[in-house]
Amino acid sequence: MQIAVVLFDRFTALDAVGPYETLGRLPDADLVFVAEERGPVRSDTGRLALVADKTLAEVPHPDIVIVPGGPGQGPQMANGTLLDWLRAADATSTWTTSVCTGSLLLAAAGLLTGRRATSHWLALDVLREFGAEPTGERVVIEGKYVTAAGVSAGIDMGLTLLGRIAGDEHAQAVQLLTEYDPQPPYDAGSPRKAPAHLVEEFRGRSRFVLT
Repeated sequence: MQIAVVLFDRFTALDAVGPYETLGRLPDADLVFVAEERGPVRSDTGRLALVADKTLAEVPHPDIVIVPGGPGQGPQMANGTLLDWLRAADATSTWTTSVCTGSLLLAAAGLLTGRRATSHWLALDVLREFGAEPTGERVVIEGKYVTAAGVSAGIDMGLTLLGRIAGDEHAQAVQLLTEYDPQPPYDAGSPRKAPAHLVEEFRGRSRFVLT
């Protein structure tokens, strides 16, 4: 099973690495990082890079497509090369997935029209602009389309899909071996729980203006 993780300039690292650490543990998985060009692609901090071993054109028919989000998602909304590849890959994929604002790229490609989907909480209204039905759920499965909320939700998405493909026990084994047992020191991981002033502050500074 070939798994293609899409990279673009200023992606968010955990969006890509979370699914890599979970879905990459599928039996006989061939996980590859892909981008328009081969070579290192810098994350949103500029201090970390992942290496794209293959170009988009070299991976036309992956079984699983994973699209991360990040600050660099905005300029990609008008990237015809990427959007065309997403449409073509989706035509034959078994699963088409996203993490965080990666769902906006799937939506821009026309793949989420009329479907329930999630994204980072600040970006949910943008999904609606592209005909998707936004929901604040952490992981949403609509047929073969699996979308995850912001950043850390990519781990949950990976485990959820891992269970669908390889069975619950295999997914549980991966969860155990990665010791994914969240016990955060604060209960502020969603806008429904975080202090209201923080929610409003980040809404006011939101970057979600399409470019």
